[in-house]
Amino acid sequence: MADVKSFYKMAEDKMDGALLHLDDSFAHIRAGKANVRILDPIRVDNYGAMSPLSAVASITTPDARTIAIKPWDKKMIPLIEKAILASEVGITPENNGEMIRLCIPPLTEERRKALVKQAKAEAEDAKISIRNARRDAIEGLKKEIKNGLAEDVEKDAEAEVQKIHDKYIKDVEAMFSAKEKEIMTV
Repeated sequence: MADVKSFYKMAEDKMDGALLHLDDSFAHIRAGKANVRILDPIRVDNYGAMSPLSAVASITTPDARTIAIKPWDKKMIPLIEKAILASEVGITPENNGEMIRLCIPPLTEERRKALVKQAKAEAEDAKISIRNARRDAIEGLKKEIKNGLAEDVEKDAEAEVQKIHDKYIKDVEAMFSAKEKEIMTV
């Protein structure tokens, strides 16, 4: 007979993974403010190896609308510019010979609504993952009845899994509303 706590742990681990993925997805949604994480997917040709941008340059945000990229090797500037232009960031880099600046343009109302829609879709995907983790835990508990788990213990465990599920769904909704507020703030 399995311990019901192992089912709680399994469900919580999967739900934590869904929250981490959602947080990462939200970080890559540009909200009109400078955020260095929008550059995470960019890879630069560094002496024959594709390296993350953060491995070849220092990336900072000197103000709310600017990202400054200072390569450790000045010969990398054209390669970094090329990688940024080829990426989905959608911002044209400005080069002064020492560093590259990315000026984040203010978002139009239409673009803000599209980003909120994208964030809502990401939040819904996280909720689906959380529901799937709940379903897997409950199915596992139901199978344990055949292995000798008492039905009342199984029902109590189901209720506990539901409580865990509700907590994580509330966390997703809080994260979404915070991101929506961030996007819609002019």
